[in-house]
Amino acid sequence: MDITGTAEHLERVLPRAEWVRTLPQTIVAACVLLHDPDDRILLLRYAGGRPGAGAWGLPGGMLDHGEDPLTAARRELYEETGIVLDRAPRLIGYDHRADVKGTGPVLDFYFHGGTLTGRQSVRRSPEHDADGLFPLPEARALRLAAHPDALTALHTAARSGTVVCLREGKPL
Repeated sequence: MDITGTAEHLERVLPRAEWVRTLPQTIVAACVLLHDPDDRILLLRYAGGRPGAGAWGLPGGMLDHGEDPLTAARRELYEETGIVLDRAPRLIGYDHRADVKGTGPVLDFYFHGGTLTGRQSVRRSPEHDADGLFPLPEARALRLAAHPDALTALHTAARSGTVVCLREGKPL
């Protein structure tokens, strides 16, 4: 293979800083699914004046700069509920959404935090105005921040030890 040529035949290579600015920008978030011994799922309701006000969702949020999804999941769970996990949560799913309310692409990582023992009580952050443990059918009937099929798929993955791939909030 002949790779010789003159400089005018070579494509211009961008300086690294300029090339990095051309890469896609994606928001990354991490959420935790917890359930109790009766298989009810812990959900939080977003408070008035917040994005998604009145909708219910799993504890979680966006990663801080340089933070990995697992660390963010544990941090967000603690910040939003006061619950500290005694073991690392297990990955149960991920979701790619092309655009969320004009912010661009979002990549969500979902983790199973295990079973609540009853010793943990929820200490809500000001971001939320209610919390509750809901059986899956009742949870699906709530005004959810995520698609109800996503919650079902994540619950199934948590119980079966599998991982689910979601796109635009729905199982593939």
